[in-house]
Amino acid sequence: MKRSWFRHLLSLHGILFLIFVYAPITVVVVYSFNSHPVNMMIWKEFTFDWYWSIFGFPTELNEQTLYVESTDQLLASVKNSFIVAFSTTTFATVVGTSTALALYRYQFRMQSFYRGLLYMPMVMPDIVLGIALLVFFVTFGIKLGLMSIIVGHCTFLVSYVFIVVTARLAGMDQSLEQASADLGATPWTTFRRITLPQIMPGVIGGALLAFIISMDDLVITYFIAGVDSTTLPVFIYGMLRRGVKPEINAIATLMLVFSFVIASLGLYLRSRK
Repeated sequence: MKRSWFRHLLSLHGILFLIFVYAPITVVVVYSFNSHPVNMMIWKEFTFDWYWSIFGFPTELNEQTLYVESTDQLLASVKNSFIVAFSTTTFATVVGTSTALALYRYQFRMQSFYRGLLYMPMVMPDIVLGIALLVFFVTFGIKLGLMSIIVGHCTFLVSYVFIVVTARLAGMDQSLEQASADLGATPWTTFRRITLPQIMPGVIGGALLAFIISMDDLVITYFIAGVDSTTLPVFIYGMLRRGVKPEINAIATLMLVFSFVIASLGLYLRSRK
């Protein structure tokens, strides 16, 4: 009897936890289709107009009120986000994978300390890292812009790629590399034909994870972004400071769908044998 009540209690706790996590997201998605032009919490009727208005298409709601200050600014922020995400992902994937391979193959002094340093950017509060990067750029006279955002994102995204690739390396069969060397293959051939195919799911998974985190980052980007380098999360935050507008729900829903697809693909590739 006690075990039965305990199981029911755990089930109830799990259901309440899922509701607590996903109820706010569900509200955003549902009200992104609300046609009320003033108060998004008052349901009027179903519409796709907010999604059309994001991209500058004329709608009936646009004639009543304009919420997106500038479609050009919105698209420019999306462009900046993709530039930063692609650049950061490329650098973080190369450096994170190389570091994981180096720590996996070689033993040296203070290796555990060095590994701990790689974990630090992940556990460090974003606001602390953002302030530290801002002080660093200002001290050395580095202009804030897309380059400063890319550098800032690389400082912590390398750690994410490193951890994902390290987990993949833990299950790799080293005997295949040894056999390749015994058969006369060069180190580069062994890496290209043996090592890389085995760790490729981890590399791709880490790259996708780094990409989506870079696309969604707000706190660090807010501190180190320049005037003409606004990313999409910073643009949305600027809109929120002037009130919660219906089109923000539509933009947030599109970002949610995009993030879910990329994250799901990354987890799938990471779990492949």
